[in-house]
Amino acid sequence: MNQEILRTQHPSTDQTFSVLLSPTRRGARLARLLTVAHLGAWGLPSETAAHIVAELAANASVHGRVQGRDFQLSLAVNGQTLRIEVTDTRGDSVPPGPGAVKAPEDDNAENGRGLLIVEALADHWGVVPGPVPRKTVWAEIDLVR
Repeated sequence: MNQEILRTQHPSTDQTFSVLLSPTRRGARLARLLTVAHLGAWGLPSETAAHIVAELAANASVHGRVQGRDFQLSLAVNGQTLRIEVTDTRGDSVPPGPGAVKAPEDDNAENGRGLLIVEALADHWGVVPGPVPRKTVWAEIDLVR
């Protein structure tokens, strides 16, 4: 049997991954799947990150969509922190930042809770404008709890 297949993966202190994806539901789904695959390959838990990526990628596909322009997913592990970044090309459509996100007034609304989920799951998150015409929504997860 191939010994490399049996080797246990240990998380590295520095890992990065970045990809451009179409601003569609399929692109958002692929962002989540790629996150789970890469974090698994790095030996890291992926459930919280998958939820955050799903919300940020869905927002990029719905609110940040510009026809003919992709959104970018970036994952970076630096020490004991996972940083997730989703960059889209609608810098003119900046979401509220941490602490300013409000729940929808209608309890039956089918959307409007994505950033509330990010705020609940991430240890830190924020929005960085530019360079024009882009914006980046980022979230960080402490890997040691």
